[in-house]
Amino acid sequence: MSARAVAFACFLVAAAPARAELPGPVRAMIEAAMATDDAKAVDAVVKAAKETQPQDSAEIDAMRQKFEDTHKLVVTEKADNERARILAARPLELWSGEGEVGAFSSTGNSRNSGVSVGVKLSRQGVYWQHRLQFTADYQKTNRVVSREQYLALYNPRYTLSDRFYAYGLAQYEHDRFQGYDSRTSFSPGFGYRIFNSNDLKLSFDGGPALRFTDYVDEPSKTTVSALGAIDFAWNATRTLRVTHQSSAYVEADNSTYTATTSLEAGMLKGLKARLSYRYEHDTDPPVGSRQTDTLSRFTLVYGF
Repeated sequence: MSARAVAFACFLVAAAPARAELPGPVRAMIEAAMATDDAKAVDAVVKAAKETQPQDSAEIDAMRQKFEDTHKLVVTEKADNERARILAARPLELWSGEGEVGAFSSTGNSRNSGVSVGVKLSRQGVYWQHRLQFTADYQKTNRVVSREQYLALYNPRYTLSDRFYAYGLAQYEHDRFQGYDSRTSFSPGFGYRIFNSNDLKLSFDGGPALRFTDYVDEPSKTTVSALGAIDFAWNATRTLRVTHQSSAYVEADNSTYTATTSLEAGMLKGLKARLSYRYEHDTDPPVGSRQTDTLSRFTLVYGF
């Protein structure tokens, strides 16, 4: 190449406009959004930056890609650390729960009002979920007990996949006014999660059930049932929650259907008010007992 050609090439390079770098304020705005680790905020800022600095789109996209790669690594690391923490936890750790106390009003085999108390405990593991519950409704009028109902249950679940799980259920009931001194149920089975987000949960499960009933005025009985259940929870707002649980023990002699719907409203940190309505129906109750009982509760609930 001649000296003249080399000189001309150098002139062209020198005359070419230098590539503009991303302005400092724009870069700072994008980096500030990325520092929040909020993907939605980053998307909004990146979109605005590309609209105002279209000539720097490639550099902006490179910054965004680096953020996404780093974000994925951070999320994966947090998930792995949380999984390891849960797996290493002892059986009595990671439990949470709530206690409630309030009043009830019943119709059916007894028409009265009284005191209602309850405790719920749950433990969420990697594969196992455990749920314990105890509720009691009690009233004494003129030194005579007019309402005495107890419920205790243990419900473990084992996750098989994102949707499917296996479950077990052990439940004890006592309600002399409904005609039985005790009713104990055991059921294994499988369930399916239709929705399983933070704001909306819906699942149903079913399986065989074995029930032992000790009646007040009739001989004890052991029966085999088919059990189906639905569990629903919806966070309508940050402070308002709707739940519904229903179950059906279907058998040849006496089938039992129950449904409980609750409305919860947050009040203070850890404290909320709950209004619930429970419906229970036996197709063939003991002689002298009514088929249908309802129970309305208003309670204050404290989470721990």
